[in-house]
Order: sequence, then structure tokens, then C-alpha cells
Amino acid sequence: MADAFIFEGKTTNEAIEKGLKELKVSKNDVEIKVLDEEKRSFFSILEKRVVKVELKIKENNRNIEEIKKEHISTSHESLEKALVNLNNFLDKWIKTFNDETLSYESKINNEYIEVEFKGEKINYLIGYRGEVLNSLQVVLSSIAGKNIQEKIRVTVDISGYKEKREKILISLAQKEANRVLKTKKSIALEPMTAYERKIIHTALQNHPKVTTKSVGEGNNRKIIIYLK
Repeated sequence: MADAFIFEGKTTNEAIEKGLKELKVSKNDVEIKVLDEEKRSFFSILEKRVVKVELKIKENNRNIEEIKKEHISTSHESLEKALVNLNNFLDKWIKTFNDETLSYESKINNEYIEVEFKGEKINYLIGYRGEVLNSLQVVLSSIAGKNIQEKIRVTVDISGYKEKREKILISLAQKEANRVLKTKKSIALEPMTAYERKIIHTALQNHPKVTTKSVGEGNNRKIIIYLK
């Protein structure tokens, strides 16, 4: 079923909590349906119990496409092949900069590949509000996924830039949420990348009085913060 995901657990609550955590949503963002909750008999009491639940994303709380992209499963075998593709390219690519301080580290993290570049003066790889970094991420994802059928996701960081940017965005989300509460009016943030919108959505997903949604298309896609 489109926009729906299935999770398992020893109990219904465990399966639901697992799903909410992986999708990074609250109960208000989903419709919950128990698919399989077998009754226990005397003869099956020692058997492992598995409860299956289906969480379907509601359209009015978070951008469905962003959640779906976050929940794409990729096999470890494909990730290992992708890591080889990526390292072969990066080993040659960083030599073209003639910068002895420039280096990179790459590794598999769950279902995607992390790459971090380090150096003395490499802000040019970040660009204005991470524009170059985001473009580099797209290019490296394409290179890593060459001749691989499954979708390969590569995240790129430059000397800890993402952590610093995340703190700024979380602070912005809280500040603007307070402004919405004070003025009782919705606020539109400036256009952001999918990665940055995800940070804002997550920062406010459990807020008791405001919620968020993404609007617009392409590079003009932005977040609206409004009262529940």
C-alpha cells in the first residue's frame, strides 16, 4: 500500500513505537492498523510472538515523499559495492585539488553511506548555505550507485558543517514556533533543501500547539509553521 509501512514487535505497542521512531513521526501523523496479533494458546506459549502493525502517513502533517525517501531499504551487499565505487572515485578526485590537507573518510551507516571531508580551508565545498555540499551529495550518490539496481544514498559532511547547521535550524524552528504562538498567524520559512526541511519537521513534530507542512515545488519548496 502506498504511503504505508509495516513494522513488527513482541507487542502491539512495541511495533507501533518502533515504527514511529523509524519514520520520525508522532501518533498524530499516522493511521495505525494492527495486521497480525495472534492469540496465545497453551501449546504456543513458548513460541516467539510477532505482532505486525501498519502505519499509514497522513497527508496533513508531514511531507509524505520525504518520509518515503527516508525509509528506502538497501541491502548491505549493494552498499559494499557502492562504497567501492565511491572510494575509487574519491581517491582520484581529491588529488585534483593539489591540497595536502584535504582528506576524506567514508563508511556504511545502516542503510546509507557517510562521507566526511576534512581540511584546513575547504569552505568552498560547502557553498552558500550548503548549496555546493548538497550538489556534491547528489553527484556522489549517482557515482556510488553505478551498476547497482538498488537506490544508494550518500550523505556528505564538510568538517562538521551539518551538525552546526542542524543546531541553527533547530533554534530557528523553536524561535518561529514561539512567534506563531504569539501572533496566532502562520509563518512561512525560506525555501530549504529536503535535508533541512526534515530537521525543522523533526524539531517541531511533538510540539503541543504548532505543526508543520511543506509546500511548493523544487527549489522553492518551503515549510509552513502553523497552529494546530
